[in-house]
Amino acid sequence: MATYSQTGAQFGYGQLWTALYMLPFMTAVQEACARIGLVTGKGIAAVVKEHYNKKVLYAVVGLVVVANTINIGADIGAMAAAAQLLVPVHFVVLTLFFTIGILLLEIFTSYRIYSRILKWLALALLAYPITVFMIDQPWPTVLKATVVPHFEFSFAFLFIITGVFGTTITPYMFFWQASQEVEEENAKGLMRDGKPRIGWPHIHAMRKDNNVGMVVSEFTTWCILLVGATVLHNSGITDVKNAADAAKALEPLVHSFPNSGYLAKLIFSVGIIGLGLLAVPVLSGSAAYAVAEAFSWNASLSTKIRKAHGFYGVIIVATLVGLMINFVGIESSKSIGIYCCDQWHCSRTFVVFNCKDSL
Repeated sequence: MATYSQTGAQFGYGQLWTALYMLPFMTAVQEACARIGLVTGKGIAAVVKEHYNKKVLYAVVGLVVVANTINIGADIGAMAAAAQLLVPVHFVVLTLFFTIGILLLEIFTSYRIYSRILKWLALALLAYPITVFMIDQPWPTVLKATVVPHFEFSFAFLFIITGVFGTTITPYMFFWQASQEVEEENAKGLMRDGKPRIGWPHIHAMRKDNNVGMVVSEFTTWCILLVGATVLHNSGITDVKNAADAAKALEPLVHSFPNSGYLAKLIFSVGIIGLGLLAVPVLSGSAAYAVAEAFSWNASLSTKIRKAHGFYGVIIVATLVGLMINFVGIESSKSIGIYCCDQWHCSRTFVVFNCKDSL
């Protein structure tokens, strides 16, 4: 959300078309991952382990774990910052509240119940279409920018468009997608002797589910880009550091009807919190699946913690390390990563950014 808000704020409608043109790529990649899990009954790491050497396996798993842990910290920080816009509670208290709550649900709730919780949390996506239609939009310009690609051959433009693609078609979702297909097979009793018993109806159902999910996801991306462009960029605000900053900036700029500014900030903030609650368990869970599959540990959210110590151990450690990232480093809540901002010289491709920046 921070990346999309930054993109809309910095380049206006200039990258609005990316939401449409990323859709087929994102759909194809996620379906490929779902097929791997559905047909083999194994997650991505287990398949890599079967077909490649240990160096490749450990490199892939290591990258996913490190990236996911940093993003967990970013998401926890973003949720706390967004919540502070709504309630006067200290940042530390909010980060602890969200972290403990997520861990308790992920560890002690059965997969069937937990999957339902995650599905309901996906309704937080509605926050962004609602925000879009609360704001007066120049629809002819918006529709043209959505369909006709626009390019600028500058460092800042190419740098941030790389971030847009990277935060949309993202590796942790590959691991989660495949592993969740296996979880669903187990939940539905489709596994026999470690092998899935499926037919074309299962493939078609998976494809339909995937296609609908990707369309909703990219529509949400489009909405966040559009809000950033119409409200922030058109008001001269081109430097947004994190998603909470974007939500806060909406209030004085939206004047569609009485109290519309506050409502826009409220809805945007609720979206940040809801999607953070959805993202953190997915990030820690996909890291746990990858590590557990690499070392042949029990790996399932349907399994109790006493029977899957390693799997849940990765979830706990990744989440707690992510929490601590918010309290160590340079100044407050800093982590190492890439941040696109036009005040940086073009030679600076690895800089410091706030931990709340990459939700």
